[in-house]
Amino acid sequence: MKVTMLLCDHAQIADHKLFINGAGWNMCGTPTPPHAIAVLVSVPWDQTNVRFDYQLQLVHEDGRVVTQPGPAGSAPVGAAGSFEVGRPSGVRPGTAIAVPLVINVAPLPLDPDTGFEWRLLIAGITQEGWSLPFRTLR
Repeated sequence: MKVTMLLCDHAQIADHKLFINGAGWNMCGTPTPPHAIAVLVSVPWDQTNVRFDYQLQLVHEDGRVVTQPGPAGSAPVGAAGSFEVGRPSGVRPGTAIAVPLVINVAPLPLDPDTGFEWRLLIAGITQEGWSLPFRTLR
């Protein structure tokens, strides 16, 4: 699968398309502003009609998954879900099908002057380019 990801101020899906505002940043203050991760997954023809679970993890520059306190104790920061795309009628066999995903993120109290990365896993696997590095400012 090919994946394109962008950090942005706001994103939403309408009519199977991504609508993105304020995209392409990689530095922010802390706590982070509310933001979104816009993802476009290009699903190969032979992987259509298959359900895929995905997970988005926030990873600290030292490699550990970032956790935040919650009602049930400390929990990893991220999101999870699934997607499945069918083969639209009239589409030529072999055509990849685009699947847009948006993950909205509330403000996060992260350490200042530190590197982080939003990392996407699909079916438990990540690949080069399936991440969004950013840095918090002092």
